[in-house]
Amino acid sequence: MKTIREYGKEPFHICLLHGGPGAAGELEPVAKELSKSHGILEFLQTKKTINGQIEELRTQIIETVNLAVVLIGYSWGAWLGILFTRKYPELVKKLVLVGTPALNNKYSGELLTNRLRRLDSDQKKDFQKLLSIMESGMQDNSTLGKLGELTSVSDSYKYESNMNDEILPDINIYKSIWSEASDLRDNGILEDALESIHCPVIAIHGVDDPHPLSGVEEPLSERLSNFKMIKLQKCGHIPWKEKYAKENFFKMILKEISE
Repeated sequence: MKTIREYGKEPFHICLLHGGPGAAGELEPVAKELSKSHGILEFLQTKKTINGQIEELRTQIIETVNLAVVLIGYSWGAWLGILFTRKYPELVKKLVLVGTPALNNKYSGELLTNRLRRLDSDQKKDFQKLLSIMESGMQDNSTLGKLGELTSVSDSYKYESNMNDEILPDINIYKSIWSEASDLRDNGILEDALESIHCPVIAIHGVDDPHPLSGVEEPLSERLSNFKMIKLQKCGHIPWKEKYAKENFFKMILKEISE
């Protein structure tokens, strides 16, 4: 699989990191929209350890840009962006975090409750069945894909599914990375990583995102010296697929990457 996708024209100094973990390709609609005015690189992560993904990202940046970039991380990609910037600060001139999951376990328990509250009875049954399959270890890529489809509904304020993005879910990456990442969050290592970040950091978060806003804003504002919080109204976890918020999302993110 080709792990670097180019959109628009040079110079390429704005790089996108997808979520999941293991949801390669989900940021294609974002890359296409931003590439109307900027050169965009969409990086697909293939490694099954966090350090492996950090080193893979370093190689991707050095091989294509070889200078400090604007790094835009979505969901798990936001966490990866934080961990990467801690290790290689010289390669990141600005870090943009979109739909960041809670950075400590104080708020992580709210996610499932928020998601289930937004699903109808049939969707709840399907969701819980898929979670049981995931926990049993009997899942495959299609299970992860189906779960992703349901969370697209539960995580949104007014979901629009008219974008043609080809997501390539990888359950093995998801299982391996998430197990490691949740430990980093629960042990405070993820929060501690913020202490080493000195470049500008911008967090863009929907006020209706089931990932609690306070679990993002509080740790970032307390530990970063150069931080800005942008809250999007009528917006859930996937801003570019929100009927009422997508226009403002692109307006805000274009403003940040143009400065």
